[in-house]
Amino acid sequence: MKNQIILMDASRLAQLISSRELSPVEVVQAHLDRITEVNPKVNAIVTLADGAMEEAKKAEAAVQSGARVGPLHGVPFTVKDGIDTAGVLTQRGSPIFKGRVPQTDATAVARLKAAGGILIAKTNPPEFSYSVETDNLLTGRTNNPWNLDYTPGGSSGGESAALAAAMSPLGLGSDLSISLRGPAAHTGVVGFKPTHGRVPLTGHWPRVPRRFWHIGPMARSVRDVALAYSLLAGPDGADGFSISLPNVDTGVGAAPNRPLRVGWMASPGFFGPTDPEVVTTVKAAAHALSGAYCHVEEVRLPVLEQTDGNSILWKLQQMETRSEFAKVTAGHEDKVFHHAQLILDTPDTSIAEFVAAEQAVERLRDSFVEYFSRYDALLCPVTPYPATKHGLNDLVIDGQTVSPFHVMSATSPFSLTGMPALALPFGTSRDGLPIGVQIVSSWLAESTVLAVASRLEGVSPFRDCHPNL
Repeated sequence: MKNQIILMDASRLAQLISSRELSPVEVVQAHLDRITEVNPKVNAIVTLADGAMEEAKKAEAAVQSGARVGPLHGVPFTVKDGIDTAGVLTQRGSPIFKGRVPQTDATAVARLKAAGGILIAKTNPPEFSYSVETDNLLTGRTNNPWNLDYTPGGSSGGESAALAAAMSPLGLGSDLSISLRGPAAHTGVVGFKPTHGRVPLTGHWPRVPRRFWHIGPMARSVRDVALAYSLLAGPDGADGFSISLPNVDTGVGAAPNRPLRVGWMASPGFFGPTDPEVVTTVKAAAHALSGAYCHVEEVRLPVLEQTDGNSILWKLQQMETRSEFAKVTAGHEDKVFHHAQLILDTPDTSIAEFVAAEQAVERLRDSFVEYFSRYDALLCPVTPYPATKHGLNDLVIDGQTVSPFHVMSATSPFSLTGMPALALPFGTSRDGLPIGVQIVSSWLAESTVLAVASRLEGVSPFRDCHPNL
């Protein structure tokens, strides 16, 4: 029964707990046992939350008494270690913050708890949540559950690995340029970045550059991220970017009165090369969608092919990020890993380069406005290639040598513009590693993203696939 429990999604667990077919104690214990069993191999979990079993017992008593329960009542969840959790270590992937225990929960954590969720653990980030690989000097390197020699990506790599390895059914991650969607794609789970500001960033560190950071849900099913998003969205009175009223319509199971119009692109698609296996997977997803009450056609967005989103994001954020990192690392230079050091060593962005980067983002936004006047959604790669072996090394993609940061080329444009985007597994590489596809829609159109994702998930050949640990 334990193996069945850990492979259920959060929605199913909530249903069975509410109907008294499963006990919250049984569910939490099954996941704690799984952490004990596989985390030494994966190193996704860095801190267990004290009191999780006590909370499970309270949740069980509430169900037995017939009390009204929330939509996640008794369901365990995990949180990336850059997001504050009251009374539970939040060390931000750095020995500089070793032993740090926040007094309050981040808004997103508090909202999942208010829905009945039980925090069971914190998951590993790279140092300061700033890298495309999850590794740091304090809690070490996280491995990809599909192949321990490979990276799960970053910066929510510990969260995605924990979900893929069935140590958690639901989690919170964060995203600056790739950090929800890339790790989700590399480990075969679902990662959702809502429109910027939909989910308050209160309690997340680093705060800068807040105009680009997002918090979002991660899970093994679309319906789980839809449920979590419905609970997370809305202003909290503390984050000045979180001002839009939720008006949440998750869209899963919706039946519009016309087929959804979906454009797809793979290669050419974004700045730089894309691995042929990724191209094949996106094409297969487009073909599958065409049979799921969607009008699907191949498209080109020249602005994406010509715009180096990674370079633009770096120029726009590195100066304010560097000043923040300089403050916290002063006097602790021996505790700085190479991720933060890269930021600290980067020269200033000139004002001319900064203005040019801002104008490039405006061109992206204008192009997306025009595109989404004709289409409901865009289907494209999440990453230009599947997960790679550990180590930030240059690699050859379709005959071209690229830096390891090329992995962000298909995700950074949508972080720069703050659009909702979701990563969904849809295939595997010749090496048996997951390959994801990305679904994007216009600002505040989360319901469209989730509706398309739900249809695609229903025909995905990756459904019910799990790593063998």
